[in-house]
Amino acid sequence: MNPRERFNAVLNGRKPDRLPMVEWAAWWWDRTIQRWTEEGLPEGMNLEQSLRYFGLDELHCPSVTPHLPPAKSHGAGIIKNERDYENIIKEHDTYSNAHIERFIANVKTYKERHDRGEISLRVWLDGFFWYPRKLFGIEPHLYAFYDYPELLERINSDLEEFNMRVLLELFKVLKPEFIGYGEDMSYNHGPMLSVELFEQFIAPHYKPLTKFTRENGVKTLIDTDGDLTVMIPWLTGCGADGVYPLERQAGIDLAAIRGEYPELILLGGYDKMVMSKGEAAIRAEFERLLPVMRSGYYIPSVDHQTPPEVSLEDYKIYIKLFKEYCQKAAE
Repeated sequence: MNPRERFNAVLNGRKPDRLPMVEWAAWWWDRTIQRWTEEGLPEGMNLEQSLRYFGLDELHCPSVTPHLPPAKSHGAGIIKNERDYENIIKEHDTYSNAHIERFIANVKTYKERHDRGEISLRVWLDGFFWYPRKLFGIEPHLYAFYDYPELLERINSDLEEFNMRVLLELFKVLKPEFIGYGEDMSYNHGPMLSVELFEQFIAPHYKPLTKFTRENGVKTLIDTDGDLTVMIPWLTGCGADGVYPLERQAGIDLAAIRGEYPELILLGGYDKMVMSKGEAAIRAEFERLLPVMRSGYYIPSVDHQTPPEVSLEDYKIYIKLFKEYCQKAAE
């Protein structure tokens, strides 16, 4: 099987010759790359070259989001009211077709290798919790559900329309393995909003998109860090096929999730915090995950970016065992 065939086999509950070996977030931290370079990693490699160097399957992530000006600081907002929103979307042509056209031109650079099965693709779109947070800022966004419900609904309606235009143009060119929506609406103690707010402000905007995506034979996965366990039925209820990155430090229990949701697509889940603790610890983490790896619908990967505490030698040990267990899971 080629890499794309393996990836699609797992997404659809079929057994591959081995599980895919991917880094779902392969933009390694700059401090991690700096350390590895000092320890012998060849300098100047691009993403594709880096993945080949480590022997990983290529999972690429073309993305497109509405165009917004940068915030003054991390977590700060760029609007306070509807007038601010109107001024920004007019001044920055936020939902312009030009942004989508540039995205499609980028996607076309992947098409030949994707058609040959050499690479898999996940497409990043902003979700309906993530995007208004970029506009309001972290704390004001949480108040906006109560203080500016009409504006919040308008923003998410605009995003839904933009994302649908993206999908319409994307599927004319190729069908990626999945659409991944960035949300991060959970933390280490669970969701950042109630199910009532989710059903009012978020679910209605997902349903048309996931329906259209499913009709085109493409999966939808939701990216939300922290403990997403409570949210799983919320997400599947609005059409999601899977979730990621399943952070171990937030208490995620993959075996329990698999037991309750046998056909839910899972991506991630490997505890990044063990990767600097030697081969025995790295192997023990794979042993913990092996039953889920064998259960289907699971693509193992580091549960977020590999931290700089992990040496180049540590990472090479991880890759060696990754390959061993991806083969073992398929036997």
